[in-house]
Amino acid sequence: MKHTVLAVLFATAIAAPAFTTEAFAEDAVCYNCPPEWADWASMLKALDEQAGITMPHDNKNSGQALSQMIAEKASPVADVAYYGVTTGIQAIKEGVVQPYKPAGFDEIPDGLKDPEGNWFAVHYGTLGMFVNVDALAGAPVPQCWADLAKPEYKAMVGYLDPASAFVGYAGAVAVNQAFGGDLTNFGPAIKYFNDLAANSPLVPKQTSYARVVSGEIPILFDYDFNAYRAKYNEGGNYEFVLPCEGTIRVPYVMSLVANAPHPETAKKALDFILSDEGQAIWTNAYLKPARPVELPADVAGRFLPDSDYERAVAVDYAAMAAAQAAFGERYLSEVK
Repeated sequence: MKHTVLAVLFATAIAAPAFTTEAFAEDAVCYNCPPEWADWASMLKALDEQAGITMPHDNKNSGQALSQMIAEKASPVADVAYYGVTTGIQAIKEGVVQPYKPAGFDEIPDGLKDPEGNWFAVHYGTLGMFVNVDALAGAPVPQCWADLAKPEYKAMVGYLDPASAFVGYAGAVAVNQAFGGDLTNFGPAIKYFNDLAANSPLVPKQTSYARVVSGEIPILFDYDFNAYRAKYNEGGNYEFVLPCEGTIRVPYVMSLVANAPHPETAKKALDFILSDEGQAIWTNAYLKPARPVELPADVAGRFLPDSDYERAVAVDYAAMAAAQAAFGERYLSEVK
């Protein structure tokens, strides 16, 4: 996804930067650091200018990064890797990462990091409702998952197919927990989707940001950062709603590669990414920092209040990944 980079890195608004440029640049390789996603462009620039680390762009996705790390296990090329949390969990099983706890690791909330430091969140998204207010035909902005089954939202609600799209599955986990289920009991989610089916929902299989912006799908189960992107970057009336019953966080994580060619430079890079300066950069893309960093008021004001985000929780992501296939089969067979 593409983001408009804020005019000045938020790091300039945070006092006493902890990193200064060295007299010479050090090189490190990151797998899956694409400049057009999550504002990695600004992060890579800041690593160069503030930490003295040169890190080339890399456009792999999470799965491709892990596959390459496995193929190179005997002679690693990458120093660090960035990926979705379930890929980070798989990387431990494949033996291609090693523990490292950067400065600030202890401030990452439990559940958003491997206790041994094999992976840790650098930022996260939160599942909720991405709403095109002008497309609601006068209906109020819904505030709860339960609202979406009301007649006034007939044919207005969309969610990605939870049997094939990860964000759809994450939405299913969120509503399941909201109505009393857990990762061993998806009965509440099945009931919810059947109740919603009576309201003629739209169930695409692929990312539908443009369909919400156009008004084709007025309400979509989606991440907060997509809703904020529309609210602040598009010419329309968009909101993000964090449902009253609660929801889940979905982290993006990083690891130190096992037997990294440049381990000290890699550790220095990870320290910077978790520093106040580094964490603030992610907010360019409307992502929540993993650490509770104090942001300038104008930056913090782009997000819902922290009190709302208290309704978003971490889950056992390994258990979530393990349950995905079985839930998908059940959804296909039981949701009408």
